Amino acid sequence: MTHSPLLPYRLTICGLYELDLHAAADVGCVVSILDPDFPDPVAFHRYPPHRRILYRFDDVVRDRAGVVAPAVANVHAILDLGREMASEPVEHVLIHCHAGVSRSTAAAIILMVQDNPGREAEAFAELSRIRPRSWPNALMLTLADAILARDGALTEHLREHQRRVVRSHPDLADLLIGSERAHEVLDLMGEASHYATART
Repeated sequence: MTHSPLLPYRLTICGLYELDLHAAADVGCVVSILDPDFPDPVAFHRYPPHRRILYRFDDVVRDRAGVVAPAVANVHAILDLGREMASEPVEHVLIHCHAGVSRSTAAAIILMVQDNPGREAEAFAELSRIRPRSWPNALMLTLADAILARDGALTEHLREHQRRVVRSHPDLADLLIGSERAHEVLDLMGEASHYATART
């Protein structure tokens, strides 16, 4: 596997169920994003020596009572890590959350666009290549867009990515409709319905 065109290291994204598959992949840095009370995975005992960074917050896009939503501090921590990994030699970075769909993919996008303003579309294209079944956490990217002063570019290209994923992975769209993220999919369906009506 070659380096990402936007990063100086190889990038792997996965879920908890895939961690064992990468134990022999020479991962030098692991970024774990877990729910606040979720037990620490045991899979890393089978990994060679590596650096591990752990973030704990829920996979939600709206802050509400009873959850730990992604916060500005979390995004700053990811950006700080990106700066460290750009200055220190690391060959292979693995980012995981629970399913490898939302929080981990948002973190990957943040790392890819951090030093690449104007290349947001390329970042989402790269995400589609390495993790096609993905639905990055919109709150994380909204916060990153503001911190990095991208004037809506991240959220705009996230929307385009979501449109592609709804078409290419309808099973994921169906799962999301049954979750608190339903509005993201239903909004896209509303766009499609409005477009179809306008065409008739």
